[in-house]
Amino acid sequence: QVTARNVIGLIDNDSKTTIVIGAHYDHLGKGMQGSSLSPNSEHKIHNGADDNASGTSGLIELARYFSQNNVKERHNFLFIAFSGEELGLIGSKYFCSAPTVALENMICMVNMDMIGRLDDTKGIVVSGWGTSPVWGKYIPKIAEKHQLKVAVDSSGIGASDHTSFYLKNIPATHFFTGSHGDYHKVTDDTDKINAAGIAKVIGVISEVVLKIDQDEVAPVFVKAESQNG
Repeated sequence: QVTARNVIGLIDNDSKTTIVIGAHYDHLGKGMQGSSLSPNSEHKIHNGADDNASGTSGLIELARYFSQNNVKERHNFLFIAFSGEELGLIGSKYFCSAPTVALENMICMVNMDMIGRLDDTKGIVVSGWGTSPVWGKYIPKIAEKHQLKVAVDSSGIGASDHTSFYLKNIPATHFFTGSHGDYHKVTDDTDKINAAGIAKVIGVISEVVLKIDQDEVAPVFVKAESQNG
């Protein structure tokens, strides 16, 4: 047994309501937990540059942006770097069972997991699309502005931390630039990362979050169907 920690930062805008932005910062370590897909992987460092250093980098950048933009938004912003995601969303499940902010005051959750391999010909996959009409209201136009193709998955349940929030009836979405052959392998390293692509994805997310923050109507939660679109 080990003690794992979520790392949390709050921008307190003196609001009753909060927007949550998250990413998981754990990966496979030295390949001892049994999830590695590399042969003879034990004792080999798995840096997880895409999974999920890319999402964690996006989280840090969004926290920097919203804390330094000299704007007092309508909602508070809660930034969470989750641990234990690779072992079954342990960090986000724990947070949702013992939240630092009341769950009923969270208007939505935006999750980033593996946003480091953007291929402009394929674009991004946005999951949790069906958890609220708000995603369809803002994401397509903003993505088009950034020349970013979008495919959607309506389901709120998936293999990342947005699931824990969806199961608490919070509108939750998840940004993902696609699977690849280096997934859960020692070859998921920085030389494969599309840094400009991460910046593009983060640009879209920041604008979506700002639109939600400025909207006088809070996102409506919807029980999502498991359907691709």
